[in-house]
Amino acid sequence: MRNALGLMLASVVAAVVIAAGGWFYYSSRADQGAPKTVAARAADPLPAPAKLAAKDDVQTTATIAAKPAAFAQAAPAPAPAVAAQPKQACANPNALGVSRVVEIDTTGGPGFGFETFKQFDFLTDKEVVLTFDDSPWPVNTPAVLKALAEECTKGLFFSVGKHAAWHPEILRQVLAQGHTVGTHTWSHLNLNGKKMTEQQAKDEIEKGFSAVKLALGTNPAPFFRFPQLQHNPAMVTYLGTRNVAMWSTDLDSFDFRKGATPEKIVNTVMTKLDKLGKGIVLMHDFQKNTGEALPSLLARLKAGGYKIVQIKAKTTFQSLPEYDEAVLKELKVPTASTTTRPISSVVQTVSQ
Repeated sequence: MRNALGLMLASVVAAVVIAAGGWFYYSSRADQGAPKTVAARAADPLPAPAKLAAKDDVQTTATIAAKPAAFAQAAPAPAPAVAAQPKQACANPNALGVSRVVEIDTTGGPGFGFETFKQFDFLTDKEVVLTFDDSPWPVNTPAVLKALAEECTKGLFFSVGKHAAWHPEILRQVLAQGHTVGTHTWSHLNLNGKKMTEQQAKDEIEKGFSAVKLALGTNPAPFFRFPQLQHNPAMVTYLGTRNVAMWSTDLDSFDFRKGATPEKIVNTVMTKLDKLGKGIVLMHDFQKNTGEALPSLLARLKAGGYKIVQIKAKTTFQSLPEYDEAVLKELKVPTASTTTRPISSVVQTVSQ
């Protein structure tokens, strides 16, 4: 009897010891493993794209002037970019086309066009950049787009903010056809005028960018051209802080002058080009005669062995929320969050 009780007591003690030892073993393993797991996750490096994005955000934000206190809240996310259009084959086998595409890093606000800026001479002999001011405008801008499409070539458009607000559907056609869209102020005022204050000039620039962004449903290129090529020194500096490239010209078509017939426009451009050998050409898709002259001008360029260079920006322009709101208010547009959404995110064809 005593032996049986002794054996039972020994078994119970042994079981308790084994259980305690097992609990201690697994408990100690868990205690050691937890810190290692947390430390390893904390030490994981960011993927390369995330690092780059963070760096870019810091650099861009640092160059933007401080916002008024009323708009100190975080800026909304930029509108989604328009989906890249698939490259379509050119229907014209003898088209002028595009000889090369140039990407511009706008950091610091570089300037282009020898009429004003002398630093960056990026065109080689017989290369031409086609630029158009005052977009968009009914009839005239579509005529320019048609002529460019028939020759499968591209241009750089500088849109006036008010025109963009009045005719956003036309400006979206410009972007959809693969052209680059920059800005040309809100209302085409001379920013170098004697009565123009720095704040008024800044407002003209920023409202222009905001209006074009709202019309396109996405951010425009950080490209800007001063009205009348009147470069306000203070605004040149300001655009540098906003990382906006400024565009002057190498030769003016003078298509805005009284009596500028299509024939005169073509002859003016070709005479200057043949003398210079290359250049950034200034035209206006706002003018009726420009659209009428363009087919003949493109034919002359092709016959003369000239090549078209397409201009694109490395990044897009980030508008300031206070100016987005100012434009919406001035145009009396409802300011619900859905007003700034691109059409593609609101209306989609599901069956056709």
